Amino acid sequence: MLKPGLSGMDASPFPRPRTLIHPGRFNPVRIHSKHSERARHIRLALQPGLSLFEALVSPLAGIGVKHASTTILGGWFADLHYCVAPPDPSGKAVIAYTRPIPAGQAYMIFGNATLGKNRHGKPLVHCHAAFRTAGGQTKGGHILPETSIVGPDMIPVLVTSLDGFELRETFDPETNIPLLQPYEEGADE
Repeated sequence: MLKPGLSGMDASPFPRPRTLIHPGRFNPVRIHSKHSERARHIRLALQPGLSLFEALVSPLAGIGVKHASTTILGGWFADLHYCVAPPDPSGKAVIAYTRPIPAGQAYMIFGNATLGKNRHGKPLVHCHAAFRTAGGQTKGGHILPETSIVGPDMIPVLVTSLDGFELRETFDPETNIPLLQPYEEGADE
């Protein structure tokens, strides 16, 4: 079925993506980036029985990695919790995370997790992933690393260390939510 659209006829069976307008002051530099001269590439196996947080943070800290980008290549979680980010009904931010949603036993098809530090200087893992529930439903969202438990087998992860700069959870005045943002190592905010 063809529907009228902005450019004539649109053959897409999907609804139009939502338009997000941030509530805060517009920042013309939307993407802040840093380059890592010394990045290391590491193959890691998430250990069964550990939370996603523990399985990433502990072994990487053991080799001196505090900031990293990771790709989770897929595997079973004994218990997986996630949330999604619909529009914030209060209008104070563009999105508001839902309450945790228990997925139970689930197979993570693919995920990306970023390792940085929270506002108190402690490790923080931010993960988005697609997964399949034990009942066969395909879902996706923001994975809760502290309560999502690696299943019976090791899960392979590719890690790129972000040596030379830090990722810090910092309040962003445009989105009105805390975001992981890059800073020079040791630099004040």
